[in-house]
Amino acid sequence: MTNSIAEIEDAGCIFVIGSNTTACHPLVARRILKAKEKGARLIVADPRNIQLGRFADIAVQHRLGSDVALLNGMMHVIIANNWHDAGYIEARTENFQSMVELLEDYTPERVQAITGVVPGDLEKMAALYALNGPSSLLYAMGITQHTTGVDNVKSCCNLAMLCGNVGVRSGGVNPLRGQNNVQGACDMGGLPNVYTGYQAVTDKDAREKFSKAWKAPLPKKPGLTITDMIPAMLEGKLKGLYVIGENPRLSDPDWNHLSSAMKNLDFLVVQELFLSETAQVADVVLAGASVAEKEGTFTNTERRCMRIHEAVPPMGNCLPDWQIIAKLSTAMGYEMNYANPEEIFDEMTSLTPRSYAGMTYERLGIDGLQWPCPDASHPGTPYLHEGTFARGKGKFHAVAYLDPAEMPDDDYPYFLTTGRMFAHFHTGTMTRISSHLDAEQATGYVSIHPEDAKDLQILEGGMLLIASRRGEMEAPARITASVPRGVLFLPIHFGENPPNVLTDAGAFDPMAKIPEFKVSAVKIRKVIAA
Repeated sequence: MTNSIAEIEDAGCIFVIGSNTTACHPLVARRILKAKEKGARLIVADPRNIQLGRFADIAVQHRLGSDVALLNGMMHVIIANNWHDAGYIEARTENFQSMVELLEDYTPERVQAITGVVPGDLEKMAALYALNGPSSLLYAMGITQHTTGVDNVKSCCNLAMLCGNVGVRSGGVNPLRGQNNVQGACDMGGLPNVYTGYQAVTDKDAREKFSKAWKAPLPKKPGLTITDMIPAMLEGKLKGLYVIGENPRLSDPDWNHLSSAMKNLDFLVVQELFLSETAQVADVVLAGASVAEKEGTFTNTERRCMRIHEAVPPMGNCLPDWQIIAKLSTAMGYEMNYANPEEIFDEMTSLTPRSYAGMTYERLGIDGLQWPCPDASHPGTPYLHEGTFARGKGKFHAVAYLDPAEMPDDDYPYFLTTGRMFAHFHTGTMTRISSHLDAEQATGYVSIHPEDAKDLQILEGGMLLIASRRGEMEAPARITASVPRGVLFLPIHFGENPPNVLTDAGAFDPMAKIPEFKVSAVKIRKVIAA
């Protein structure tokens, strides 16, 4: 997030796109509703009719995968009405004219043809966002899990800069992370192409710095993304896999494709709290400690690094993840002799100059610190890009709309999208062992519009078979107008009804390598009417 969660309450306008916030980020949703109580305007754009839309000044259901067209249309209207911040654009940005030229084609009429959003609603969205600043834009995986995910994010940034909403309090472009330490994991080099603080593996100076600190030579070439690992398994180029706190058999696209790839491995190690679908097929399972059983830090969605404290000792043979990794590394010939997590954190901050260098366990205290925190006297940074951008000027990108990789046709006439629900977390590894949470929703389901259900002669709870070009699965029907006609929704939490049997491993963003979970073409038929 460019801005802080608390700042949302003081925004003049909040634009939520591709985020079912009340279900997936309820504490952030609470801030949005507080802002509404203070008079903020609220725009919600989502292919489904989500709960947050009830509180919106305007809520639109645009077609799956049409985010770029919708955002371009809003910007077209803003520029046509001179609602953009010309002074900000002149002083702080570049490449504006090339974007303007592209936006000329995104008239409200053309945008309606692509998105289904009528011109009047598009114009209202544009006016609310542009004229009620500071405006905060919030998004989640409804923006990123597309073949055009990077384009979607660029378009969000374009809109925010167009109206001078980056580098100001209560504005910004604010991704809501899917898990509590996704931000921290990336910050700490949990990506194949960077060290801590996004220092590139290909950068000679960075590589030499880390090599000296770790007293070991380091490769010049970045590693593989998850998307690249799967074909490497199938080709026999990747023979061993070490999975930590991940459940790819349920979270990665195309169950059958992934299962074939994993069967081709020589050795699979899974480090987990519980026997997830992936752990069940592992050669070795290493028992990690839970959050209540270990010390360390995490960094949340607003870039806030905070400490966690051991509340109870680890059960049985469980160990904190860092100890397992250190023991394995030592056994394999590279000694890791850290005394505690603080020692690891101090090493990390010493190697990460711009963002974490000023942090210590003592300074983190109870509330933590937001990066960048470059030195010991720095208070942390509530919002980014005040006065200037890291690259100097913010760059506009002329982003054209592209169709999703797979559109409905005569053979597969329905759109399928996937997502989360309130009661469960990710693949259900932790939440589904709770009887209280599982009682909220004990099985998967497929949301279907009443008219589509009528056409199929299906009743509530009736069993439907959903098939794509990758595979098929069954799920009971949940008849609801929250999805438009021609669209189905499957939650991702249920191994008995796994939506990744249907999703496409070959459809992913070419830059970020994020799979297109949000759009697939499927067909359905009735199995049991109920």
